[in-house]
Amino acid sequence: MTTLTGRKVLGIFTIGFGAIITANLTLAYNAVQTFPGLETKNSYVASQHFDDDRAAQQALGWTAEVHLVDRDLQLTLLDRSGAPIGDADLSGVLGRATNVADDITPEWSFDGQIWHAPADLNPGNWDLRLVATRGDDTYRRRLKLETVR
Repeated sequence: MTTLTGRKVLGIFTIGFGAIITANLTLAYNAVQTFPGLETKNSYVASQHFDDDRAAQQALGWTAEVHLVDRDLQLTLLDRSGAPIGDADLSGVLGRATNVADDITPEWSFDGQIWHAPADLNPGNWDLRLVATRGDDTYRRRLKLETVR
C-alpha cells in the first residue's frame, strides 16, 4: 500500500485540470476557426426593419422550394397564382450554416418550370440564401436543403 503524499495529490490535480483546460482550449479554438462571420453588421438596426421586410415578403406571395437531384440543384419559384417565375434575376449563396469554406454561388438556368444549377454537394445540411429580383420586387429567403448519398 502506497501513501498518499502531497506530491501525488498535486500530480493528480495537475493532470486533471490540465486535461480540462486542454479540452476547453481545443473547443474554443475550433469554435473560432469555424465561425462563419456576422450575418449583419448591426443586429439592432436590422431588427428595426424586420417587420416591414417580412410584410413586404408576404405581400409578394412568392414561394420557393429547393431540392438536389443527383448533382442538379433544382429551385421551384412560384408567384401568388402558382405560376413559375422565370424572369427573375437570381443570386445568393449555397453553403453550410456553420462554415463558409464550402460556400458556392449557383449559376442558375430556367427550363420553363424549374431553375437548375449544377452542384456537387457533400452529405449534410445546407442553406440556400436566395435573392430573387423582378422589377421592383425583391424576394429573400433562406431555404434548407438536406443531402444524402
